[in-house]
Amino acid sequence: MYKAMSRRAGTALAVVVPLTLLATACGISNDDAGSSEPTNPTTAERSYPLNHMKKGMTIAFVPKQLGGNLYLEAASKGGKGVVEKLASTFKEVGTTDSTDTSGQAEYIDQLTNEGVDAIAVSAQDPEALCSALKRAMDKGIAVITYDSDTRPECRNVFVSPADTDELTFKLVQSLAEQIDYKGDIAILSASRNATNQNTWIRSMKEDLATDPRYTHINLVTVAYGDDKDNESYQLTGSLLKQYPNLKGIISPTTIGVKAAARYLSGSPYKGKVRLTGLGTPNDMRPYVKDGTVQSVELWDPTELGKLAAWTAASLVSKKITGREGQAFRATGGEFVTLKTNGVVNLGEPTVFTIKNIDQYNF
Repeated sequence: MYKAMSRRAGTALAVVVPLTLLATACGISNDDAGSSEPTNPTTAERSYPLNHMKKGMTIAFVPKQLGGNLYLEAASKGGKGVVEKLASTFKEVGTTDSTDTSGQAEYIDQLTNEGVDAIAVSAQDPEALCSALKRAMDKGIAVITYDSDTRPECRNVFVSPADTDELTFKLVQSLAEQIDYKGDIAILSASRNATNQNTWIRSMKEDLATDPRYTHINLVTVAYGDDKDNESYQLTGSLLKQYPNLKGIISPTTIGVKAAARYLSGSPYKGKVRLTGLGTPNDMRPYVKDGTVQSVELWDPTELGKLAAWTAASLVSKKITGREGQAFRATGGEFVTLKTNGVVNLGEPTVFTIKNIDQYNF
C-alpha cells in the first residue's frame, strides 16, 4: 500500500472524536480532571456544563489579523459567546497586519501584564511568539493556540481545526479529479511563516510525492499572498502568466481562495484552470454557482472559536492541564479528549458544492 494511503489508515483513529459531529466520546468526571484515564460522563454532567466552570474569568483572543478577515472574526464571535455564557469577560486584541509577529508578541505581553486568566492566540509564527507565551505561562496564565500553532512547549493546548492528513488528502484529491490526474498545479498560500499553512503544504507535498495516482501532477510553485486580498488577486494573475500550462490551484486560506476565484471568474481562464481550497460558503457561493469553482471545504470557524474558549476556560478552571488523555466538556456538553502534544481537533470539514452550499450561512 502506498505511503499516502498508509497515512490515512494511520490517522483514521485520530479523528474518531470530531467535536462538531461528536455523538459519543470518552470523558472525565468533575473530580477526576487530572486523570489520564477518562471515564464516561454521566447524563447530569453532560446536561450542566456551565455549573462546573469558574466564573469571572478574563479570556483574551489574539487572532492572526484583527479586522478584514471574516474567518477570524467568526472565530472570535464564537469565543465571545462562550465566555459571556460563563459570566466572564472577553477581550480581543491584535495587529491588523497578518505578518506583524513582533506586534502580536507585544499584545501578548500586554495581556500578561494585565493579568488575564487565559490567552487564546492564532499564531502568525511558530517560533517568534514563544518567548512571550512562555512569559504568560510563567505568570500562571492558561495559553492555548487555535487555528495556527506554535511549538508545543509554548502553549498548553492547540485547538486544531481539522486533522492535517485528512484535510490535505481531500484538497489534493479534489483538484486531482478535476484535472484528470495530470498537469501543472500551484499552491496559493497565506504568509510564509504561518504554522497551519506550512503544515498543510508539507502534507500536500508528501501526498503528491508518494501517491502513485499523482505521478503526472507537477507542483510548479508555492506562492504567498500574505492573506491580503489584493496581493492574492494579483498573484493569481502572475501565476497564470508565469505558468501558461497551469491546470489548477489549491489555496488553503479563505482570503486567498476567494481572491483567486474572483480573478478566475472574470478571466478567460474560468472553467479552464481549476481551483479548490479552504473557503467559507458565504464568500465562495457566487463562484461555485457561476462555475468558477466546483468545491471548497472548511469547518465552521464559529465552532472553532467556541472550542478555543471552552478549552481556555477548562484550563483556568483546572479541569485539564493539557496532558494527553485528559478530557473536558465542550460547547454542547460533549466531552472531548486531548491527543499527543496537547492537541484537540474540531472535526472533519464540510465540502461545499453547488448541491449544498445554500444550506450554510457563515
